[in-house]
Amino acid sequence: MDEKRKVLFLCTGNSCRSQMAEGWARHLLGESVDPYSAGTAPGRVDPRAVRVMAEVGVDLTRHRSKHLDDLADVPFDVVVTVCDHANDNCPVFPGAVDRIHAGFDDPPRLAAGEPDEDRALSAYRRVRGEIRTFVEALPARLQELDR
Repeated sequence: MDEKRKVLFLCTGNSCRSQMAEGWARHLLGESVDPYSAGTAPGRVDPRAVRVMAEVGVDLTRHRSKHLDDLADVPFDVVVTVCDHANDNCPVFPGAVDRIHAGFDDPPRLAAGEPDEDRALSAYRRVRGEIRTFVEALPARLQELDR
């Protein structure tokens, strides 16, 4: 496949994990994929997600949380659910859309109630790294889907 594949990273709130995944995909795979993110019940982009991604040179400051309906006109090739709730509630997409599930821990939930900001951010940093590893391996996964 010569043209960029349209990849949607779907989560519930489109505030953290899906935003990180879109940011990593844009940063690492911009030549081969056209990444998007959305949520089934979007809120706002998590400032801690923006902060930890900035630490590694990925800018999320212009990102905004979007509802899946905001992208209804985009013909996605692949939908990647990055949380279990989105996977369990993922709608049916028209056409030949491949689905991949890659459930990641929820950093805001892991950091909830943590009075020490550095320890709270460590949860975000761990998940940021796990998402990067997934995104780096995504081209091979996409090739498998083509077979």
